Amino acid sequence: MSKHVAVLMGGWSVEREVSLNSGAACARALEGVGYSVSRIDVQRDISEVLAKLKPDVAFNALHGRFGEDGTIQGVLEILRIPYTHSGVLASALAIRKDRAKTVVAAAGVPVAHGVNVSRFEAAKRHVLPPPYVLKPIDEGSSVGVVIVKKGREHPPQEIARPDWPCGDLLLAERFVAGRELTCAVMGDRALGVTEIQAATGEFYDYDAKYAKGGSIHICPAQILPKIYQQIEECALTAHQAIGCRGVSRSDFRYDDETDTLVWLEVNTQPGMTETSLVPELAAHAGLNFGELVKWMVEDASLDR
Repeated sequence: MSKHVAVLMGGWSVEREVSLNSGAACARALEGVGYSVSRIDVQRDISEVLAKLKPDVAFNALHGRFGEDGTIQGVLEILRIPYTHSGVLASALAIRKDRAKTVVAAAGVPVAHGVNVSRFEAAKRHVLPPPYVLKPIDEGSSVGVVIVKKGREHPPQEIARPDWPCGDLLLAERFVAGRELTCAVMGDRALGVTEIQAATGEFYDYDAKYAKGGSIHICPAQILPKIYQQIEECALTAHQAIGCRGVSRSDFRYDDETDTLVWLEVNTQPGMTETSLVPELAAHAGLNFGELVKWMVEDASLDR
């Protein structure tokens, strides 16, 4: 008898639409490899829904707050439903970019210099010498990221808007020029490195990530073998230092001119849409999409 897998998707974070796309793709693939699948658009009654459904495994395809910050993981632990991806502690730590950087830096991985600031303070004055980047402390998918370019006289004003949806605390980081690179980790091995180039503009923002044709993925990345290997080693170190489980994806910047490599963040719930990076890297490593999601289901557990 095949396992009954509940695919958790949607939710109410700013990444809801991306999560619905990830969940739909994963659900189709899981059915394709023989699982019985229930698709659940997660609402605030999720504990009652799951208690009645009693699935064998929860496939977590949620992105952003609640789904990626340890909260849904805690619900699943209480209900004793095995689940995919990282557990409570690793999820809560990884989504806080500043605290994750502290842990990863202590493990020997190079990170970009940064400081925590109030969005109102950052709208009044330059909190770092330009160029620098402002990003919400606990959002994903490049939501709310602002690049302050060199030579800009005034700090960005959009972050002080009353309808700003990304919280009051921001991380300001020194801007590192160069290539945008990412590396997926599956269990205890790195799957390879992809370079990402925005098809329009210079920033791999939300639209570049998720719109068809919005970005160009060069897989494997055409970089020096020693840098490629260093990125794989750093991604695996970050995964292990934070305590990630299942599949994660670490993002990096590399500047050829100065030979500077920095780790930016780890994604404990990386996108699983048709334009997503992890399925591409898995394919590069010899795993098709069905094999990837099957591995994730079979890897699911409690007390992660």
